[in-house]
Amino acid sequence: MNPQEEQLVRLEQKIDAIYTSTEKSRKYLLTMLIASVLMVVLPLILAALALPVLMSTLGGIYQI
Repeated sequence: MNPQEEQLVRLEQKIDAIYTSTEKSRKYLLTMLIASVLMVVLPLILAALALPVLMSTLGGIYQI
C-alpha cells in the first residue's frame, strides 16, 4: 500500500469516528428537546384539566 492509500484509510476512519460522535450528539440533543417540551407542555395540559374542577369546587364552597 502506498502512503496515499494509507492516508486515505486513516481519513476514512476519522470520518467514521466523527460521524458516530455526531449521531450520538444529535440523539442526545433530540432527547433533551423532547424532555424540555414535555416539562413545559405537560404541566400546562394538567393545569387546563385541573382548573375547571378547582373552580367548581371553590365556587361551591363560596356560593359564587
